[in-house]
Amino acid sequence: MKSKHLNSMLVEFGRELLNKKSLEDGLPLISKYAKFVVEADRCSIFIRDVKKQEVWTTIADGTDRIIVPCDKGIVGYVIKQGEPFFTNDPYSDPNFLSEVDKKTGYMTKNIAAVPVYNSTREIIGVLELLNKENGFEQNDIKFMIFFAHYVSGFLELVEVYR
Repeated sequence: MKSKHLNSMLVEFGRELLNKKSLEDGLPLISKYAKFVVEADRCSIFIRDVKKQEVWTTIADGTDRIIVPCDKGIVGYVIKQGEPFFTNDPYSDPNFLSEVDKKTGYMTKNIAAVPVYNSTREIIGVLELLNKENGFEQNDIKFMIFFAHYVSGFLELVEVYR
């Protein structure tokens, strides 16, 4: 029953996302849906700026814009490796940027991140979820990989509208 409900929600989500013409309109919808399905507390969608060699997000629930160098943190690791990553003990991971928690006052207990590819297979961003109650598992990553295609399509369409 749950998967049938999620399928219909995904269809509705896709319809609603098609009507969004800007990052400011679409990214909160993406974040809301991803958090709901995976049952995570927070979602960030990092956009890669190749020229500046950094990633940034305005969608980082409860905090201002976050900017991170492309080679730092879990997000940088995902970009460098070009593959998903999750840990249920981020403070013991050498790639984790605890400075972001200090700056925002938010405590990261677990984290999952997947690359977002464009239609030419370049990484244009990272979808990141934080703090799932019982920790992340491989099934969460599978969904996030699937969901990253929606993020990718939206990001490419937004470029057309600019």
